[in-house]
Amino acid sequence: MIDLENLMKDAPEREADIPLPSMEEQKRIVAELKALEEKGELTPEILEKYFGGKQSN
Repeated sequence: MIDLENLMKDAPEREADIPLPSMEEQKRIVAELKALEEKGELTPEILEKYFGGKQSN
């Protein structure tokens, strides 16, 4: 039988959930990313800013 307590103890720490931006903010981000893509300026660094999983303050 699997010991759940030991599994939880050995599991990696999970970062706190980051709240999603408002719908208006999401629309603004999409428009910005589309514009950058059309200009050929959409870089991995820019995508990391939005989808990297960490929020910069």
